[in-house]
Amino acid sequence: MSEPGALRMRLQGLFREVAKFGAVGAVGVLVDLGVFNLVRHFSDLPVVRASVIATVVAIAFNYVGFRYFTYRDRDKSSRTKEMALFLVFSLVGLVIQNGLLYAATYGFGWDTPLQSNFFKFFGIGVATLFRFWSYRTWVFRALPAKEAVQTAESFLEQAPRQADRRQPDRV
Repeated sequence: MSEPGALRMRLQGLFREVAKFGAVGAVGVLVDLGVFNLVRHFSDLPVVRASVIATVVAIAFNYVGFRYFTYRDRDKSSRTKEMALFLVFSLVGLVIQNGLLYAATYGFGWDTPLQSNFFKFFGIGVATLFRFWSYRTWVFRALPAKEAVQTAESFLEQAPRQADRRQPDRV
């Protein structure tokens, strides 16, 4: 394949990945903001505590979406390691996201519902950049090309055997 063709394929793959990540993330943002506003409305919790609860709920939702939609074709050999890394990077994202909200609320005194939602949303945006990079680089790693080729070859080797089993013997 020519270099421009290979580059185009890589860019198309990256675009699909970003689109899927964005789709899961968009629903995750709705979950995060929805839980945040419900907790704020129905409890007396301080704004940042309500935000942390909402972020944790969104992290759980997002893991399922990323594992089974965005990155379903990625390496699944070590789920324990994957989940541990996901939690570590998600916690860093939680600190980024809620740190911005904390600074706005307690540093500048911006605590109206509109201001809280704005800085919650802004924090989600900043943390999302970090999460996208860390998840694709460390958590949902692409299968190495050699393993992908071996998997495809083993699939192709099994296909004729299965076809032979389905064919009745001709006399």
